[in-house]
Amino acid sequence: MCGFVGFLADDPSRRFDAELLASMARTLERRGPDDQVLIIKPGAALAFRRLSIVDLSGGRQPFELEGGRLIACVNGELYNWREVRTRLEAEGAEFHSQSDCEIVPHLYRRHGAQLGAELVGMFAGAVIDLAAPRPRLTLLRDRLGIKPLYYARVPGGLLFGSEPKALLASGMLARELRPEALLEFLMQGYVGGPLAAWAGMRRLAPGHALEFEAGGQPRESAYWSAPREAGRPAPPVEELLEWLDRVVRIRMLADVPLGGFLSGGIDSNAVVDSMARQSRDPVVACSVGFRERSHDELDEARRTAQRLGLTHHAEVLEPDPAGSLDELAWLYDEPHADPSNLPTLLVSRTARRHVTVALSGDGGDEVFAGYRRYLHDAAEHRLRRAGGRPLRALAGACGALYPKLDWAPRRLRAKTFLQNLARDPARAYYHSVTQASRAASLNLLSPDLAARLADHDPFERFGEFYARPPATDPLYRAQYADLHTYLPDQILAKVDRASMGVSLEVRVPLLDHRFIERFATLRPEHKLHAGRGKHFFREGLRQRLPSSVLDGKKRGFDIPLAAWLRGPLRPALEAGLAELPRAWFQGPALERLAGEHQSGRRDHARLLWSLLMLSRWWRVHGVVGLSA
Repeated sequence: MCGFVGFLADDPSRRFDAELLASMARTLERRGPDDQVLIIKPGAALAFRRLSIVDLSGGRQPFELEGGRLIACVNGELYNWREVRTRLEAEGAEFHSQSDCEIVPHLYRRHGAQLGAELVGMFAGAVIDLAAPRPRLTLLRDRLGIKPLYYARVPGGLLFGSEPKALLASGMLARELRPEALLEFLMQGYVGGPLAAWAGMRRLAPGHALEFEAGGQPRESAYWSAPREAGRPAPPVEELLEWLDRVVRIRMLADVPLGGFLSGGIDSNAVVDSMARQSRDPVVACSVGFRERSHDELDEARRTAQRLGLTHHAEVLEPDPAGSLDELAWLYDEPHADPSNLPTLLVSRTARRHVTVALSGDGGDEVFAGYRRYLHDAAEHRLRRAGGRPLRALAGACGALYPKLDWAPRRLRAKTFLQNLARDPARAYYHSVTQASRAASLNLLSPDLAARLADHDPFERFGEFYARPPATDPLYRAQYADLHTYLPDQILAKVDRASMGVSLEVRVPLLDHRFIERFATLRPEHKLHAGRGKHFFREGLRQRLPSSVLDGKKRGFDIPLAAWLRGPLRPALEAGLAELPRAWFQGPALERLAGEHQSGRRDHARLLWSLLMLSRWWRVHGVVGLSA
């Protein structure tokens, strides 16, 4: 696992400043602490930071072919490299290492920008072709967006790199926030899609390649997306278990110590159990827990560790406002406020003390429909369809009058349910994956900024993905939209930044694209059954996992956020809200939000956490303001 940053100039004779390139590379040191290589040629520059995983002595990147006229590098792991290499060698290709990534420049010569379709793995890569009639850059990103990749068209050429901070260190981009990103962040807790939070910067979409010729404009093209058709019957359980073991097995190959993340949930237990079945030595597993019993899963993780004979390392998470928040703000160099960022960073740090590579269970909820919101959405859809327009109108009127009972038992919180019945299915589901409505978010902003954003609706991009699969399966529509938005931009960004922040490589077996193509497209009844999700996955694992895991309460990898913001994190929250620029926000609206939460009348924990992280991000990254 690594990081890279580079530049392709419009002028083929331009030489990039070596000291500047080195300073840009230093921002990626945590991603690649083991080695640094700088390559500067007329018209091109590339810096690579390496975290050595495969071929520790011989797998140095970037790779140069054709006398240095073809330069390639990859951040990630390619799991099918041996079979691809065998095929390439039969065609006459010569290799000089045992690195999995050395196949990339050879594939480029055969497949051009579509080479990503030949790869199985997680990757972000760059190929600089100085032998082309005009110097050419090709960027590629893995199908699910596990690895990040950013770029910016600037005067004089194209900047590209693994993280925004590396591009910003060039001095070619202003440290300005795109105004629309602020609204997206308040609503979603993250900034997603093709436009980065930083003005003038873009992120390459998952399953896409980019081509750029010196003097031209970058062009993106897709080489993969999740299947649009669903409704496949469930295969035999043996096929599920064979696939599970297969995707886990190919991710257990490494020349460094390897382990797994373990919680009390189904997905991580399934992955670690598969690891233990296929390992001759005890598997290293790492867990975190909380003193608050409502959020703690350490007991179940310990039972799993004992049952499987794992080498288990566990820690109890304590809030650390003085240290962790600034570190999170630095690592997530776009506004990002998933509450599980903090435990993900801690479990990554715990794991890094013992291993260099860890397997996680991320993706199981998206593939097998494990989120509670899928169940709620299905129930809403049935009622909406049965009741027609009269029910939608009545529900909308009742929803407007019904009080928002954040303090009440969940069964009495009917306001959101009633409001969703009145919405169209796409907007209703989007509402379930956001933390604040568009109206509530705009009400926090200054009048001038709110007016400026009056025509911006973050839902539109989500709605495009939701509409792509056939309308006959609303569950898969929701899954499809999540696979292309929420998963890469929130979940995978969270895991990448936290793990790379401590120089740990995290692999995600359940997001093997072939696994997704086979199991995400099952019929709805194989996913949702008897008021629970993951039905086929859950039942298929009964011969491996105990009922305490399979039938236990789903907690999620979360923190006791509401209580912490009323307790140990309260001083940090108050200071953070006071620091937020008043050109962006209305002070009285922020004070009212915090007051309602601290009194216990309302639960604004997610939105307040986002505002706290925004204040730290704004200060740590030296944001100068909003772009024009």
